[in-house]
Amino acid sequence: MTRLTAVARALITAFAAVLASTAPAPAATARADTDPKAPGGFVALRSVDPTIIQEMRYVTPHTFVGERIDGYRQPVCILTRPAAEALHKAQRKLLHQGYTLKVYDCYRPQRAVDHFVRWAEDLDDETMKGEFYPNVDKTRLFADGYIAAKSGHSRGSTLDVTLVRLPAKPTRPYRPGEPLVPCFAPQDERFPDNSVDMGTGFDCFDTLSHTLDPRIQGRQRHNRLLLKSTLEGLGFVNLAEEWWHYTFKPELYPDTYFDFPVSRKSLTSAH
Repeated sequence: MTRLTAVARALITAFAAVLASTAPAPAATARADTDPKAPGGFVALRSVDPTIIQEMRYVTPHTFVGERIDGYRQPVCILTRPAAEALHKAQRKLLHQGYTLKVYDCYRPQRAVDHFVRWAEDLDDETMKGEFYPNVDKTRLFADGYIAAKSGHSRGSTLDVTLVRLPAKPTRPYRPGEPLVPCFAPQDERFPDNSVDMGTGFDCFDTLSHTLDPRIQGRQRHNRLLLKSTLEGLGFVNLAEEWWHYTFKPELYPDTYFDFPVSRKSLTSAH
């Protein structure tokens, strides 16, 4: 009887091992396959215009949050096709003038916006205050419009963009923990960026970032107006509070906030 029991146990153990080896992969492994995909109408900007520089900041820790943002898996600019094609036309005009466009952010998933909201609600986390919002109390981020629960970026036709004088110089990577300099400091003092001088850096939470702020004059104002006039002539609309923020109109998806990740794989079902 004892021998029979031992054999039965051995058979049960072997059968369990077979079941384990053929069981479906855990949910975490399958996550990439169950992520939502981009619908038709979305493209990688590089497939429309490979000459536009892409410095996708939210894939890096050099953000106002101080870490990589949720939903950004690859440094790829994704846009609706009409927005990408209009940007291509702008690029052709600017190349003739000795400039190139550079994008910092394009389509932004809702999960990234949610990340911003969680960070804004954590009043103790001011890791990057010295660079991105030196003069703004963090309790004011929602009231002053710097952070919101929804973003036009999630609809796919909005992007953050600047100008770079040709030939473009390389931009060194951000080193976490390096001393922070206010985003509105003189260009040769703030974090190095190969863009032309716009008066502030990208994502600078300050009224100096308002596109037509009267304190921005000379070459800085000229640079902002060159970007503005070029893009607005091709159907883009500027957000008055951010010199870098433009939305192509009419939007392909004016009422939908998407949440597919920023990665080339998100486009596979649509192309």
